[in-house]
Amino acid sequence: MTATPPSPEKRPTTHTHHGIETEDSYGWLRDDNWQEVMRDPALLAPDIRAHLEAENAYTEMAMADTRKLQDTLFEEMRGRIKEDDSSVPTPDGEYAYLTRELTGAQHPLLVRTPRDGGAESVLLDANVEADGLAYFRLGGASHAPDHSKLAWSADRAGSEKYRLNVRDLSTGEDMLDHIEETTGSAVWDAGSNGIFYTVLDDHHRPCKVYYHQLGTDQADDKLIYEDPDAGFFLGIGKTLSGDYILLDSHDHETSEVRVIPADTPLSAPQLIAARTKGVQYSLEHHSDRFYLLTNRDGAEDFKIVTAPVDNPAPENWADFVPHVAGTLILSLTLFSRHMVRLERFEGLPRIVVRELSSGAEHSIEFDEEAYALGMSDGLEFKTDNVRFSYSSMTTPAQVYDYNLDDRRRTLRKTQEVPSGHNPEDYRTRRIFARAADGERIPISILYHKNTRLDGTAPCLLYGYGSYGISMPAGFSVTRLSLVDRGFIYAIAHIRGGKDKGDRWYRDGRRDKKINTFKDFITAGRYLAFENFTSEGLIIAEGGSAGGMLMGAVANMAPELFAGIIADVPFVDVLNTMLDDTLPLTPPEWPEWGNPLKSNDDFLTIQSYSPYDNVAAKDYPAIIALGGLTDPRVTYWEPAKWVARLRELKTDDNLLLLKTNMDAGHGGASGRFDRLKETAFTAAFALKIVGRADA
Repeated sequence: MTATPPSPEKRPTTHTHHGIETEDSYGWLRDDNWQEVMRDPALLAPDIRAHLEAENAYTEMAMADTRKLQDTLFEEMRGRIKEDDSSVPTPDGEYAYLTRELTGAQHPLLVRTPRDGGAESVLLDANVEADGLAYFRLGGASHAPDHSKLAWSADRAGSEKYRLNVRDLSTGEDMLDHIEETTGSAVWDAGSNGIFYTVLDDHHRPCKVYYHQLGTDQADDKLIYEDPDAGFFLGIGKTLSGDYILLDSHDHETSEVRVIPADTPLSAPQLIAARTKGVQYSLEHHSDRFYLLTNRDGAEDFKIVTAPVDNPAPENWADFVPHVAGTLILSLTLFSRHMVRLERFEGLPRIVVRELSSGAEHSIEFDEEAYALGMSDGLEFKTDNVRFSYSSMTTPAQVYDYNLDDRRRTLRKTQEVPSGHNPEDYRTRRIFARAADGERIPISILYHKNTRLDGTAPCLLYGYGSYGISMPAGFSVTRLSLVDRGFIYAIAHIRGGKDKGDRWYRDGRRDKKINTFKDFITAGRYLAFENFTSEGLIIAEGGSAGGMLMGAVANMAPELFAGIIADVPFVDVLNTMLDDTLPLTPPEWPEWGNPLKSNDDFLTIQSYSPYDNVAAKDYPAIIALGGLTDPRVTYWEPAKWVARLRELKTDDNLLLLKTNMDAGHGGASGRFDRLKETAFTAAFALKIVGRADA
């Protein structure tokens, strides 16, 4: 490769906080009119566009020798997907609802049938709606309680600003009702006369809930509630009983819920419990009681309490499922005769069923060493069945209906792999690396049975470690392309997630954030110590906050990695947390700290922020991917990071920036376009470890 990589102009600016001066030479890559760019990418400043396009052209040239490999990987991945697929129908009253994919189509169809089977009716064909658009992503879709209408939404720019429409299902045509600048979700009132929705303000924050009466103009919609705190998100929901609308205000450590009777949608919202810093709760309903999942009173791994509907204040909360340290209660679902909760213990999930009348409990058991488990609430309150999905790193997803009384499992669907998949060809392991402070870090591993465990295999090590999000050890058709070529695939369940409970999360946030990065490095070194791979043969991958992890470990232990894949990476942490006009900054302060107000928080973030810690030293090969209209991790973060790396790094290893000029945080919108992006990064990994011809 002889072409010279782009060399962006340095335009230094200085800022002073807490008496500390910082310099930023690439802040000009943040367009002053970024909010308008989110709506219309054509408004991007010409000099910024020229730089991003130059980086894209350089990336295209640098990866030109892998084009055939990318095509091969894409066809492999596509061949493992059943293109004419459909979900298991979900019953609701006289109908059953499902999604369907068509061969060659990028987007799904929403359809329904009579409850017991019969002819399908297409409610919405997203391919028709997406026709002619560079970007289209279907948002929420919910049918009215009387099944006469469908509220649906779509994002047509990648900025996560959704237009809501209402479709008359008797005609198949959208009504005149359309609502702009929403989060994409709609909740119907009990009478099917109108919908609740949340709008985004100028800073892309969901802060207002409105009620829209069908047949009226958006300008006439009634404001139901506005959250006054810029640091809180506002969401909407509905109890499975159908009796209450939920207004949920929350940040990453505190929540507050209000309820409205669904049959009187214009009623004033009733507050359940005023927000208290660090206290979280969510709510379900049954008969004359609310059931709340909460960490109140020191229940760090959560407990379930009940409260009377007519007076649900905290002083009336009574323990129903007590707190058990180390057993994290993830969710609860209430049916007419049963409560079902999803828990996690020692990093693995389990489902526990409780009969409400007797209090008798049993759990649904699974045998594999590592697996992923999901649970669907369904659409009906009066049912004796719960639906769950199960997979492992070797086992394709299976969907079961489980009878809550007789405990029978009925297999409803097994994920098909059209090109063939034999689970016996693969091995999965769960091992634990010991951190310097004694903590045991779980690592889930997948490899082909013929791969030699002698330290010669390359490894793709994935990590996230933020917001309490756990990484499931589930099945993925895309990672098989690397595993079939001799890669070890590993997931590091590091602190900052809730893989081992709430304490695991708290030990990887704010002033303890460094544990997240150290855990990932420890996991990589342990994989090498155990001869799964060797230091210098590891490709690290993470996205969004996991992209921050990528930037941090590249600074802290560059010698450990052959390459870094940073997808929409949150790498300009300090500058972002200092800018309270950005969409996510105030709500993010509980997660990272507030460097505007706290000198300690400023110094902590400055100590690990990837952009601020790039130094004159050798780095592994790096590819950073961004989206121009991304409101979560703005496009300039990876662009600035790569610019500073180009300026300071002392090696000749590949450094690439690829910005999707038509997409946001989630990347390309079509399912096959997303596969092409995955094939691209897989080709990068193979190229870096010298296996592009494998």
